[in-house]
Amino acid sequence: MPQQLDHAMLPRATHDEAARQAFVQSLKLHLATRVVQGNREVYEGHARPAFERLHGRPPADRREVAEVMEDEPFYQLWGSLQRCSQELCWASVLDSIERQCDELATRARPRAGARGSLTLDDTVEVPRYLSAVDIHCMPGGYAGEAIDDDVTAGALYDRGGYIYAMGGWGADNGAMGRTGVEVLRAQFPDFTPTRILDLGCGIGHSTLPWAEAFPDAELHGVDVAAPMLRYGHARAEALGVPVQFRQADATALPYADDSFDLVLSHILLHETSGSAIRRVLAECFRVLRPGGVTLHVELSLYDGMAPFDAFMLSWDTRHNNEPFWSTFRALDPVSLMTGAGFPPDDVHCARVSRSVKAAHVFSDRRDAGGRKFWEVLAARKPAAA
Repeated sequence: MPQQLDHAMLPRATHDEAARQAFVQSLKLHLATRVVQGNREVYEGHARPAFERLHGRPPADRREVAEVMEDEPFYQLWGSLQRCSQELCWASVLDSIERQCDELATRARPRAGARGSLTLDDTVEVPRYLSAVDIHCMPGGYAGEAIDDDVTAGALYDRGGYIYAMGGWGADNGAMGRTGVEVLRAQFPDFTPTRILDLGCGIGHSTLPWAEAFPDAELHGVDVAAPMLRYGHARAEALGVPVQFRQADATALPYADDSFDLVLSHILLHETSGSAIRRVLAECFRVLRPGGVTLHVELSLYDGMAPFDAFMLSWDTRHNNEPFWSTFRALDPVSLMTGAGFPPDDVHCARVSRSVKAAHVFSDRRDAGGRKFWEVLAARKPAAA
């Protein structure tokens, strides 16, 4: 299994901590490639026939699949193991981070001569859709702080995220950003941005690949969570990539109209809310220059997905602290984009395979429907807007 990219901010693990982390990652991989497909066998062999005997037809959607699957012992066993593996993922990393908490905070403080910048604003409030639950069971969520200049959330997301994805996001966790670059180049081959904004950038996993693709562009990243930004700035500096990190809410960006050529997000939209997602996209339209592009790498949507696959994906909504997960997957992306002001003819949606750079995780063995794909939503602001 590939190893995570090392850098100066990555928390150091003792032998025993590293062994525990390796165990958790192998457990998650085992569940994802060997155990999960048992649910389909149970569905096809028992649950679906039971529904058909009762209704005279197969289940029509994920909710009807749930009627016959949620009480199945194998599904309950798999779900319990999946939840345990998620909690273990963060716990296996937290010990090493807490041991180095003060050191990491000191190491992350901005230094003179930095290539990028960090601008924090303590008036920015963390939205309730992020503060009410620990998203994907990550202790403390994105914005929790216990000490001055805390970077625990950032360190936890960096190392824990690599374990969570089983290395499937690449050594630097940057696969989503590179996916976005590939789609942008395919969809808009003559487009070269000079000023880029990444919304909900977190620690910059998906932000930095855009610097690889467009090294002459000025790169900005915003997020509401100060611990993520502190760590992200220090990580970017350690990797030699200049990024202007700023604490801000994507629903009310502190930038003037027509400020950016390209506005991005990577798995941000599904962690907002029904009203916030529309405000975010409206802000994308506002800050884009005429002819600019917005592009969002997201979870695959339910549209066109088999009822069983949609049901399996809906597990995270209730059991992995992702309250907007299923609601987002059921939205119409074209309506979202046109509602924000983008003309329908300039809206593009693509379902992109994750398998190219992560075959050990997202291979045909991983029988989990849309987990094999990203949904990329893009739109262009009219040149005459």
